[in-house]
Amino acid sequence: MTMRTNSKDRALRERAREVIPNGMYGHESVALLPEEFPQFFSRGEGARIWDADGNDYVDYMCAFGPNLLGYRHPDVEQAAGAQAALGDTLTGPSEAMVTLAEDFVGMVTHAAWAMFCKNGSDATSMAMVLARAYSGRRKILVAHGTYHGASPWNTPNPKGTLPEDRAHIIYFRYDDTDSLRDAFRQADGDVAGVFVTPFRHEVFEDQFLPSAEFAREARRLCDDADALLIVDEVRAGFRLARDASWSLFGVEPDLTTWGKVLGNGYPISALLGSEKVRAAACGIYVTGSFWFSAVPMAAAVATLRTVRTSDYLERMIARAEEMRKGIAEQAAAHGIGIRQTGPAQMPQIFFDDDPDMRRGYFWAAAAVRRGVYLHPYHNMFATSALTEADIARTLAATDEAFTELKRAWATIPPQSNPAVLARIKAKLESRAR
Repeated sequence: MTMRTNSKDRALRERAREVIPNGMYGHESVALLPEEFPQFFSRGEGARIWDADGNDYVDYMCAFGPNLLGYRHPDVEQAAGAQAALGDTLTGPSEAMVTLAEDFVGMVTHAAWAMFCKNGSDATSMAMVLARAYSGRRKILVAHGTYHGASPWNTPNPKGTLPEDRAHIIYFRYDDTDSLRDAFRQADGDVAGVFVTPFRHEVFEDQFLPSAEFAREARRLCDDADALLIVDEVRAGFRLARDASWSLFGVEPDLTTWGKVLGNGYPISALLGSEKVRAAACGIYVTGSFWFSAVPMAAAVATLRTVRTSDYLERMIARAEEMRKGIAEQAAAHGIGIRQTGPAQMPQIFFDDDPDMRRGYFWAAAAVRRGVYLHPYHNMFATSALTEADIARTLAATDEAFTELKRAWATIPPQSNPAVLARIKAKLESRAR
């Protein structure tokens, strides 16, 4: 595999630093990665990506989530191409918008209407505006440390924001019914909405599903206060279920926010809402020049058709569980303790007794050098395009990475990136609180 020194990837990084702040827009999920990780890519196909130097990888980041069905999925590409031949961003939307809304609403139990935008941050911020418009109240309840996008009210990096941006945000502990009740009491009748993710999936942390009790209590508390329950599906949507994720608990939210997988890589996100919120949705003003582009909507129509009519979910889970089982067996055989948390199709892998993550970083980088793109601290994603050959290649690489890790176990230096250590320290301190 091509080394980064004197590579095209290295040259692109240097060029980017001259004309783009931090070279990669300050995106920390890139900035905090080891040098072995490529930052520029030339193409993707199925479950694989090729970097700027032509090296290929089995990709377990899936573009940080959007690759649900496989890069360049034939049906999605055909639909997008056919629409592109007619036009994309026009003076108004195409018929694809209405078809997409009909299909989407028909698939998600709580939904009576849909509004489309571009990014997850668009959708979550729209949900916040709508919750306040619905009730006229101000307070938004959010779990500590939960990521709902890069808008000022939620960004993990507060530089350039004001305390006023979060003045009406009240925090609770995820999956803690007492903490959520306390947040309602603190709001003193002024709760507009409660944001939750389908499960806990934050960087640098083990993942876990909430209890059914927590999900149902969140619904009850919102009903009692006439506040909106908002489930943020941007990361997990259609990876747990073909409906909204909390349908697994029998809980219907008032709003759900969607993105990433909706167009299988084409730029589109959405807000879905229940009938009781329709009037408020009619009264808010939200828009964007590219929100009505037709090509992503055509791609999303094709994506949802595949979600409805194929066994994509079952195949994805089966392959992911095969990978999880294989990695667990390898770690045990090498005498190395690991934790694999969250759903297998959205895996998070950490090493026991690794407070500064030096071993996790080492192992992930060793896998990348062998053509398997794993991530040391962000949850990963499976795609339904994974094949038996992809899993076999993955497990061969991870086994060799375990061997290399065990050989170097005692001599692996601490992480030298101060930003990595600062994030780890902040996460550990937040857990202690």
